[in-house]
Amino acid sequence: MVYYAGHGMEVDGTNYLIPVDAKLERDTDVYDEAFSLDRVLLAIEPAKRLRLVILDACRDNPFSKSMKRTLASRAIGQGLAKIEPSSPNMLIAYSAKAGSTAADGDGKNSPFTVALSKYLTEPGLDVRRAFGFVRDDVLKNTSNRQEPFVYGSLGGEDVPLVPAPAKAAAPSTPAPNPQAEVRRDYELALQVGNRDAMSAFLAQYPNGFYANLAKIQLGKLAAEEARLAATEKARLAEQERARLAAEGTQKAQLKAAEADAKAAEQARIAAEKAKQVAQEKAAEAERKRVATETPAADKGPEIITAAGNPASDRAAASSPAAEKPQTEKAVNVAALSSGPPPAELAKPVQTADLTKSVQTELRRVGCLSGDANGEWNAASQRSMALFNRNAKTKFDAKVASVDALDAIKLKPARVCPLICQHGFEADGDHCSKIVCGEGSFLNDNNECEKRREKTPTARRDRDGRPDRSERLARPERLDLPVRPRPAPEVRVSRPQASGQIVCDAGGCRPVRHGCRIDYQGGSPRNGSGGNEEVCN
Repeated sequence: MVYYAGHGMEVDGTNYLIPVDAKLERDTDVYDEAFSLDRVLLAIEPAKRLRLVILDACRDNPFSKSMKRTLASRAIGQGLAKIEPSSPNMLIAYSAKAGSTAADGDGKNSPFTVALSKYLTEPGLDVRRAFGFVRDDVLKNTSNRQEPFVYGSLGGEDVPLVPAPAKAAAPSTPAPNPQAEVRRDYELALQVGNRDAMSAFLAQYPNGFYANLAKIQLGKLAAEEARLAATEKARLAEQERARLAAEGTQKAQLKAAEADAKAAEQARIAAEKAKQVAQEKAAEAERKRVATETPAADKGPEIITAAGNPASDRAAASSPAAEKPQTEKAVNVAALSSGPPPAELAKPVQTADLTKSVQTELRRVGCLSGDANGEWNAASQRSMALFNRNAKTKFDAKVASVDALDAIKLKPARVCPLICQHGFEADGDHCSKIVCGEGSFLNDNNECEKRREKTPTARRDRDGRPDRSERLARPERLDLPVRPRPAPEVRVSRPQASGQIVCDAGGCRPVRHGCRIDYQGGSPRNGSGGNEEVCN
């Protein structure tokens, strides 16, 4: 057993454990200053019954800001990469699922370390069940943000790290089951859990009850492989669409890329649904198998179902359902060998864990502002609808589904735009207050506008006297004397001039109205005549 707590990182798909004195000034220094996880696995190969490696190292890369990249295409992932042990009887436990990071916690130890010390030391508890309890505790204490994961497989025998107390021998030994050998081989193939193991079992036992179960398991494995391939194709298509959109390519080429991405996403959703149906069908087959087998004394080790949980509890193995007659067992075999699964098996089950996971991912991409409380309320439905509108998807906003969770996880960055209240503007992933300069103010459009100066207007100064309308509206006081109005002035009309001028020795004057000019000869300057005014 190897337990490592510290920092780990992935470079080009290979996991490395970083010593405390490592510098890692360049990305290539990891090959000289860090330990490869493969080297650690090589050191524990001599063990036979159990090879156990526990890595509490899925944390952020501490050198991400200072490390220089010598090659831009060299991939440096977040957390540790997924690993598939090639040696048998080997388990590799991650404190967080591959590609994610783990929390250090608020106390002396991390949540993963606290759960390990609680369950791994329990006497008689199988190491696989212990890691299952560790997973449940960490998910609960981190609000479903951190999920420990175990890679590898063991045989059907229980492997406790602390032996169980000795028990008294059973009073009687049950009769051996003629199907025990076939069942044991099937359980070993189920523990391996790959296509080659199931194919080898079918080659040895082509017919019978367990052969039908093996075929169902093969269908589940094929559906999972198809789902993984469709998910990867959808991811690559989305990356290509985003790249073309960022480069500003032609509309026709961008439209074709969007169509390819949409088709790949639809294929991924269909593969996910097919995988879920196959998984539920395999789980139902395992439940029926456990119900028709012999009591716990002859049953052997527990069987892990497709969902990753024990097929039944130890108490359920001794229930009356395990003692059904052979004729009823034959009827169950016929029901498993033909016909589609019941319709209710294809329906997704909306659990609190699934709801919290979807809410957590919606918060990560900026579509949910509330807390991930496990309740799919109106706010969660609005956030799902907002994600559909911005990501161009069509998931049902009324429920939290596995398809929606996988689609949200494919988005590496914010999807929904950041909306700030009045007086604030989006600045990355947070809102900053808008500060206007001197002489400006914030208008209703959330923009700074220059303040207009008031123009002075001339107004007539009445010296406090009321205007005419006020004087007319105000009633007269009865005690004041009334000033009499003056009589109108009579003007005497003056004679109007005719527009002509007459001149004599005394000067020139206008000709009066009704008169005329009569020329008498001579000149008016010397008084010998000239023009004279004649009035009749």
